Amino acid sequence: MALPSTEQLLAIMQQLRNPNGGCPWDLEQNFSTIAPYTIEEAYEVADAIAKGDMTGLREELGDLLLQVVFHSQMAKEAGLFSFEDVAQSINEKMIRRHPHVFSDADIRDAEAQTKNWETIKAEERKGKEKTRVLDDVPTAVPALMRAQKLQSRAARVGFDWPDTRGVIAKIREELAEVEEALASGNAAHTQKEVGDLLFAVVNLARFTATDAETALRDANTKFTRRFEAVEDGVKQSGKDWKATTLDEMEALWVAAKMTEKAHD
Repeated sequence: MALPSTEQLLAIMQQLRNPNGGCPWDLEQNFSTIAPYTIEEAYEVADAIAKGDMTGLREELGDLLLQVVFHSQMAKEAGLFSFEDVAQSINEKMIRRHPHVFSDADIRDAEAQTKNWETIKAEERKGKEKTRVLDDVPTAVPALMRAQKLQSRAARVGFDWPDTRGVIAKIREELAEVEEALASGNAAHTQKEVGDLLFAVVNLARFTATDAETALRDANTKFTRRFEAVEDGVKQSGKDWKATTLDEMEALWVAAKMTEKAHD
């Protein structure tokens, strides 16, 4: 009789890590070497969702699940925990954080649930060794995402702007400092000030309930789409890039924008 899919996957991973007949590459891996693949697979899941590719999503979710199984197998070999422990841990967490579903708590809407979720998470953090406000904000996430998480965590203890006017004023202040750094010709100073400007813009995203990472990803997609329209226009003109002026490329860019707006 064939094993259930999950049990088969666990058995496959165990054999890949078996010193007697396993895969040399899999045997050489550790948590640190596999971590970049785990991050990459999570991004590929997000990419499939963004493209509306449900067949691709099924495949990418499988690849992501393999990462969980891989880490769990290495942990099991080290006597730390197993895949079953991982599943049990998230089961307990979901039940604990949804008292309105699994017990008698009365939470009437999504906003109240979000507040209750954060309260429960704060209580959970009290029992952990980390004591500083920003301690459990992960360092391995993309910088834009981490900036928003850091700001949100600081805001929980009252370290925040009262409204968007302060945020916008800060953005203007940081932009002026970027201009000063550029005028100085100091590349290291310019990089620092550009970082401060980006951090301030992320704060504006947070204040407007915008996910900064998603917003920039969407902007990247939009830029790619419009630039490809410019590229197509250059090809249709019979010219190459060197023979095309910036004004001509700008005209193609504007045309691409107008075409998109006409279809919105």
